[in-house]
Amino acid sequence: MRLHLFDRRLRPLATRRVVIAALLVVFATMAMMVASIVLAALDRVASYANHLDEERSRQTLVGAIQTFEHQLGATLTDYTVWDDAATNAYVHKDMAWMVSNFGDMTFDSDLFDVAIVLDDAGRPMMAYSDGQPIEGYPKGYLTPSLIGLFEKVRSGESGREPQALGFIRTQKGIGSAGVSLIRPKSGDIDQPPENYVYLAFIRHLTPLTVERLSEAYVLPGLSLVPPVSHDTSVAIVAPSGDAIAALAWTPRAPGDQSRQQVAPLIKAALIIVTIYAVLLVVIGNAEMRRVRADEANAIKLAQTDRLSGLLNRVGLTQLLEDRVRRGREMNDDVVLLYLDLDGFKEVNDAYGHATGDRLIRAVAAGLAVLVGDGSGLARIGGDEFGIVLSGKDAQERALALASSIIAFFDEPVLLGERTVVVGCSIGICVSEGGLVEGGELTRRADMAMYSSKDGGRGRWTVYDPRMDEERESRNQMEIDLRAAIGRGEIDVVYQPVVDAKTFQLVSVEALARWTRQGYGPVSPDVFIPIAESSGLIDQLGLCVLRRALRQLAEWPDLKLSVNVSPGQFRDPSFVDHVAATFAEAQVEPARVVLEMTETYFIQSPDRARLAMERLRNLGLRIALDDFGAGFSSVGYLRQFGFDRMKIDRSLVQSLDRGHRAVEMLQATVALARSLGIPVTAEGVETEQQAVILRIAGCDQLQGYLFGRPQSPEEIAAFMLRPMELRAKAAELAFAASRDGGLLV
Repeated sequence: MRLHLFDRRLRPLATRRVVIAALLVVFATMAMMVASIVLAALDRVASYANHLDEERSRQTLVGAIQTFEHQLGATLTDYTVWDDAATNAYVHKDMAWMVSNFGDMTFDSDLFDVAIVLDDAGRPMMAYSDGQPIEGYPKGYLTPSLIGLFEKVRSGESGREPQALGFIRTQKGIGSAGVSLIRPKSGDIDQPPENYVYLAFIRHLTPLTVERLSEAYVLPGLSLVPPVSHDTSVAIVAPSGDAIAALAWTPRAPGDQSRQQVAPLIKAALIIVTIYAVLLVVIGNAEMRRVRADEANAIKLAQTDRLSGLLNRVGLTQLLEDRVRRGREMNDDVVLLYLDLDGFKEVNDAYGHATGDRLIRAVAAGLAVLVGDGSGLARIGGDEFGIVLSGKDAQERALALASSIIAFFDEPVLLGERTVVVGCSIGICVSEGGLVEGGELTRRADMAMYSSKDGGRGRWTVYDPRMDEERESRNQMEIDLRAAIGRGEIDVVYQPVVDAKTFQLVSVEALARWTRQGYGPVSPDVFIPIAESSGLIDQLGLCVLRRALRQLAEWPDLKLSVNVSPGQFRDPSFVDHVAATFAEAQVEPARVVLEMTETYFIQSPDRARLAMERLRNLGLRIALDDFGAGFSSVGYLRQFGFDRMKIDRSLVQSLDRGHRAVEMLQATVALARSLGIPVTAEGVETEQQAVILRIAGCDQLQGYLFGRPQSPEEIAAFMLRPMELRAKAAELAFAASRDGGLLV
């Protein structure tokens, strides 16, 4: 009985124990299930975080590779779209210059380490690697892939820009390569295609370069590996489409790191799973913010100019789009100032690229101070800068800023121990209320900037719609002028040049005249500059010379003077063309004087001296034109030994101002006579001027007093008036003896 009672007491306890055990099992099972679910969810989150990080890293690396290639393309453009490069490649064919500016620059350079100059047949004219010439044929670098890029540029397949880029494999490794046609900044090459010269640059992915990419784009363990397909690598593809290498990085696995931190705590207590799940979310968000920051840094790097630290052209374009969009929303004005340095090329040529780079950095720093915060400042390329202002008062601020910038450039710039002087031309365009898009705003500001240059430089100009009309009119006039030269519609008139003592006609100066079909006569002050800027001056000059020589053959007692433009003088074939023209006309060269201004003698004295010697060997004489109008000096007269000097009309016209002008004239003529150089005075309009010039010692006179530019028939009639001229000479001789005190 007692045992039975004891059993009945134990039965509820057992049942309770079983229930408790069952509950424990259930809770344990549920805990395990919850833990398993949480761990599975954690694994999935970790895997997704790892995958997201890898994709972000992949996108960043793809952008880094593209930026690496684009940077080489920008560098190649700077070195090939360069007037000096075109001159030395086509005019002088100066290999020493190419070695100095292309080959030597491969030494310890972050921009490129291999430079190869190719002719139109793809043959290497110069090949340098790491500052040293490549011995023999550079087959280790001139690979089929590089030749393919060259053929793409030469055939025109590269599109509007004659440049092709791609990654290639060389004997040195994997690198970004580019081929571009050497051409002047205008884009016009006055050479047949078979004379074209191309420049190839290679920038290899060295271990140091890869390490810098790893640091710049936060890609740990970045390395160059064979072309393999892997989740943590990006293939480097050749222009043929084949993978030649890959860049691989060590995945950071932020999900795994987070899971390792929270997994032990989840196993210890289910409640901590929740806590660590929150931590996981927090860590994940932090990681996403870091990835987004890395992406933003990569975008910023792609939009930054490496030399100046300012925005580049891409960055300026994006900034303009943002400001214009905001301007439309807020009804704010957006103003673009387009700056181009005046005289930068001369500094670069005189002191080298290193000094030019320092000057760019100094200018960028100065502009940053003037522009201040809240405005966009960019280096567009070369020596061009852009400034973006926005707001209700943007126009007023832009004009004030433009004046401050012009004043800033009035002061010399100190670069170490060297002081240089440059100017600045500015174009300004306004997008009122953001209605003008960024691309059109840039085009208009650029046009206004060139208007500033044409207007004398060192100034600012606001865009006017008439500029588009003027440019269109100028382009059409260039087309009509080219056609007129081809059809032989350029007329030549002749201005008399008389002996200062007898006033007998001794020579004529040939001058070009153009009657434009449908418009009438065009002033030489209009069409001559167009011929100069468009490259038509060579054809125009030879056309005038050819017609003048044919006419001179009918005037055996006269001599002829013909103006030669600096543009003609730069042509290496100019002397040969002149010789052929004289051979065709059968005229004695000694009867002809070529008049040249001092511009080309200042810019290229050695080449000018060589061309003058070749012209003199033909029997021609050389006159220095417009003496006294520019930088003329005794040094030029002595150095080049001119056969005649022509005093500029400005010096002659100043004779009416008093004794100082007369004394200056006397000194000028005395200088020429001391060097044995005869003197012609042009622009003579009054008898008093003629008297003073004659007494001062000028042996020839030219001007409206003796005749305006005339047709050949009028010149023939002019030669039939010797008695009238002698009477005029006698009259002026008497006036000279009477008024000799004018020169006291």
